[in-house]
Amino acid sequence: MSKATIRQIVLDTETTGLNAADGHRIIEIGCVEIINRRLTNNTFHAYINPERVIDDGAIKVHGISNGFLQDKPKFADIVDDYLAFTEGAELVIHNAPFDVGFLNHELSLLNGNTITVEAHSTIFDTLPFARKKHPGARASLDALCRRYGIDNSHRELHGALLDAEILAEVYLLMTGGQFSIMGFDSTVSATKQKIVRLPANRSTLKVISCTEEQLAAHQKHLDMLEKVSGECLWNKLEK
Repeated sequence: MSKATIRQIVLDTETTGLNAADGHRIIEIGCVEIINRRLTNNTFHAYINPERVIDDGAIKVHGISNGFLQDKPKFADIVDDYLAFTEGAELVIHNAPFDVGFLNHELSLLNGNTITVEAHSTIFDTLPFARKKHPGARASLDALCRRYGIDNSHRELHGALLDAEILAEVYLLMTGGQFSIMGFDSTVSATKQKIVRLPANRSTLKVISCTEEQLAAHQKHLDMLEKVSGECLWNKLEK
């Protein structure tokens, strides 16, 4: 019996300012596709002419200038492609109310449109999930990268597609999947991994066997991984 396909879209936006209610607009959308907890390398990315000036504070965050966006398409020009890419998927967003609020604002400006993000896709917000999973710890994307050992040194400024790619790694690790252990399907982390070879004349390593209690705890963790991701390769090894 085949398993149902689970399609998720990790999404991020950049904007002209902090509040859509003040007339601020989206200037960049980045989406990364995950199917059955594996990155597919299928993405959606667009820069958008917001038809207004970007706040100086926002430019300091994402580095996108007013001049750069002058010849870019308007939201109405890319909305059909965006909706087709995200249709029926679960959107994975860090601080979802921000991005969803801006997307709904953009959709509301289209003549005759009655679609909302919530009606088009389901939503998983990684921010409250991270706060619940790690109480009292910082839950920013940078903080989560440090916690899960994800190299984001190339993230000097915010960018919608780059942040969506990083969030995809964070999400898969944070929710218990077997993703970055081997670097499978990752264009972000796998290329930055290095092979370290031990010298041939090294001292003999001491082997310490696990206790029964440790083995039981390990098996419990593997069973949890299989339940979350649908498959655990270690459970298939002969015991």
